[in-house]
Amino acid sequence: MQFCKMNGAGNDFIILNNIVEHLPHDIFPSIARVLCHRHLSIGADGMMVVEAPQNGGDYRMLFYNSDGSTGEMCGNGARCICRYGYEFGLAGETQRVESPSGLVTGQRIDGRNYRIRLTDPTVIDLEHPVDVDGIIYPCSYIELGTPGLPHAVVPIDDLIHKSNDELRHLGAAIRSHPSFPKGANVNFYQITGPDQVQELTYERGVEDFTYACGTGTGSMVLTLMLKGLVSGQDVQVTVPGGLLRITIDHDCETIRNIYLTGPTNLVCVGEIRDEDLSI
Repeated sequence: MQFCKMNGAGNDFIILNNIVEHLPHDIFPSIARVLCHRHLSIGADGMMVVEAPQNGGDYRMLFYNSDGSTGEMCGNGARCICRYGYEFGLAGETQRVESPSGLVTGQRIDGRNYRIRLTDPTVIDLEHPVDVDGIIYPCSYIELGTPGLPHAVVPIDDLIHKSNDELRHLGAAIRSHPSFPKGANVNFYQITGPDQVQELTYERGVEDFTYACGTGTGSMVLTLMLKGLVSGQDVQVTVPGGLLRITIDHDCETIRNIYLTGPTNLVCVGEIRDEDLSI
């Protein structure tokens, strides 16, 4: 079985082309759990599967978290898979990628940088405070696409110098907070300058911090724009894996487009020979 390993700002993925492999869908969760294990196999935050299109796109992407759970969409994954589609001849420089939460359009900027249009917000709740250990944390809640990919957006003073252990405990608690029936990716942020933000994301399905979360970054910038804290135009977001940029087109209260731009890295291609994998 052939694979490709890529990352987008450190958010890393294993990509399988099921147009070639013809694997049954019911084994993808177990494949993801095995292959994404960092010490026993290739290692990744998630696994993406390329499928034939169903609704007029160039191809379809399925996304699985490292614990085998399905994901509605992944922004950095979509940027990576757009590069994969271009590099491996599935589409041209402009792409239409079908995802479980809706159509994602992608654009090649240059050899390594790609821009995608994230799926539209379907839930916007700017005031959604949560209680953790008796402390009320200000929080906003955003869902992108249908079904919605859930994100909690939480300001943290002096985020850069906060203890990771402290934030990990808080991230896990908010991720599973009862006010979020589907759980939520938790995006901690601190504004560091005009249209400049520091971000750290605790992701459901990974159950830990990741180096970047594209949909989380889009949701966070959308929240800050609606609160009047950033312009929404080329907002620079520093994440552990690098720099992501968000631009939002809007007309009064209507959000037209959320664009995510950032780097990709095609790490390796090869053959999976993992002896713990049962297919």
